[in-house]
Amino acid sequence: MKNRLSSPSQCPDDVDRLQPYQIKLMQHQEEPALQLVQKINQIIANKSATTLMLQELAQLLGDAFKVDCCSVTVASEVSSEATAANWCAEEYLGLPQLDDIFSIEQLLMDSPVVQCAAEPLTIEDISTIHKSLVTGCQSLPLPIKAVLAIPTRFSGKNNGVINLIKFQPYDWSQSEKQLLKAIESSCAIAFSQVAQSQLIASQQQYLQKSNQHQSLIKQLTILSRSNLELTQMLQLVIASTADSLQADRGLLILLKYTDPLFRTRPKKQIPKAKATVKAEWTRDIESYYTTPPDSKDEQSFAISECGLCQRVFADPGKPVIINDFTDQQDILTAAPLFATEMLPAALLMPLESQGKVLGFLVLQQAVARSWQLAEINLVEMVSAQVSNAIIQSQTLRQVQNLVDERTAKLQSSLELQAKLHERTRQYVEQLRELNELKDEFLSNMSDRLRYPLTNMLMSIRNLRLPGINPERQTRYLDILEQECTKEINLINDLLTLQKLESHQETPQFQTIDLNTRIQDLGAALEQKLADKGLSITISLPEEPLKLQTEIESFDRILQELLTNACKYSEQSTVVHLQASHEVNQLVDQVIIKVTNTGRGISEEEATYIFDKFRRGRGRWTPGTGLGLALAKSLVQHLNGAIAVESQQISDSDLSEICFTLTLPQFSDESQPYSESD
Repeated sequence: MKNRLSSPSQCPDDVDRLQPYQIKLMQHQEEPALQLVQKINQIIANKSATTLMLQELAQLLGDAFKVDCCSVTVASEVSSEATAANWCAEEYLGLPQLDDIFSIEQLLMDSPVVQCAAEPLTIEDISTIHKSLVTGCQSLPLPIKAVLAIPTRFSGKNNGVINLIKFQPYDWSQSEKQLLKAIESSCAIAFSQVAQSQLIASQQQYLQKSNQHQSLIKQLTILSRSNLELTQMLQLVIASTADSLQADRGLLILLKYTDPLFRTRPKKQIPKAKATVKAEWTRDIESYYTTPPDSKDEQSFAISECGLCQRVFADPGKPVIINDFTDQQDILTAAPLFATEMLPAALLMPLESQGKVLGFLVLQQAVARSWQLAEINLVEMVSAQVSNAIIQSQTLRQVQNLVDERTAKLQSSLELQAKLHERTRQYVEQLRELNELKDEFLSNMSDRLRYPLTNMLMSIRNLRLPGINPERQTRYLDILEQECTKEINLINDLLTLQKLESHQETPQFQTIDLNTRIQDLGAALEQKLADKGLSITISLPEEPLKLQTEIESFDRILQELLTNACKYSEQSTVVHLQASHEVNQLVDQVIIKVTNTGRGISEEEATYIFDKFRRGRGRWTPGTGLGLALAKSLVQHLNGAIAVESQQISDSDLSEICFTLTLPQFSDESQPYSESD
């Protein structure tokens, strides 16, 4: 190799072959070495240390040496890849690139077309020139026929190569070699600046990534202390992680095991589990899906159907790194939602806790990507924090469920105690009311029994007086008979009420002519009403109205209502008795209203006016106090209803009091009403 790069052999054939391409040596007067160095220094001073500076430097050298092409290559201090810039003469710019790229290795093995302007050469120099030709000359339009190269050195190290290229055979002169060697140091400075610029850019990029990673760690720390729900936190984590690592897509997948005994089985066994995507972030989802998945079925898959996820269980605790999935499609399968055709690069990090895989953190790239160790370490740290967050969330959920269950039981117990307390209070209140009613009942009964007995006792004592005349004797006997009758009626009413309330008897229905019955009852009370300065009006249907009822109970009800109207009506007023027929919900009903004019009944009095021994305030009149109570019990006995309504008369202190009696027309309430009746 040294012999080939030292100087070309001088044989007659070579001289004859070079004669058609005789080119004069460089004109030292036109382009001396000092002027060329100055121009190189001007480029270094005026241009930023980028590929554009290399391009301008290559053009300057190509013009100065009158070559067909000039290639400059700078060794990178960051990676093994070099940076190259080419310049070609104008006559070669329009030529298409060859389909079959020529081999530089074959070029070096063939004729000695590569010469070096620096001597002596080392093996490192030869290797550097070889690599520079391979890197920078692959896109040339024509095969290389002659090369004059020189490696540049800066601080004792090779930092680049200058290649002067001819597409025709050419014999490089000594002056060209000396000139190239003279500008080597200036070009080495330019190459050093480019390498330093690349190093600075790489360090800045590294610092930027480090800052992004630190920012990500800070965000995750803040999220772990926040009160966000697990789903929201997972979404923020995957979005921050994927964006920080410049991934095109990020997924957080959680597992739900269907095999409860999996933890006791060998670790490398594939479990029965269902994977579900809990959080997803994409840079441009339309680029990866023709129809974005939106259903729950498309976001879930079985582990047994995804060879990519199975690798986690085959090699526990280690991530699955796929730089290019297309190279492994024949040996590895993936669930459809990973879209490996669009996203061939993947990093799948398991989420683990105490040896159990909770899920996966997945980062995907639309192009093949080599995942760096720092990136893998960062994702591993994120996965550890996510795993802790999942365990904490599950633990808190279990504790919360337990607290909620205990709280619900305590609340239920307190509610039950409150209900028992309320029920007890109601019972105590009822007992108090019953005691009051009992005391009131006994007091009323005592009054009702004592008053007639007192009159009877006085009459008996008066009858025993000596010398009583027959008239007074007859009068006292009448009093005895009247008071005795009152006592008997009171006892009979009490017994009747007891039977009605205990439902000991069933009504004995008979069919009556309602019009005739009401007229007879009204006529019987007409004289009693007249004695109190009252009159009665009776309003009946035009056609006879039949009623199936218990005659004795019906008569007693009307008697009590008319008697009550007679007692509490103002003098010189009219008592109205009205009967009508109605059909309510396919049930024939008889409506009887007894209306009188007197002192009004308040809403409070209306609530107890039908109770035993209860009367409206300021309404004391002689009587047993059982009339309305007996009337209500008899109405219920006949399957009817009774109500009272008091309406004040305008410009008067009096009111119209109306008692409304509603009875079924027929004993069988389902029997429809017919006009023949």
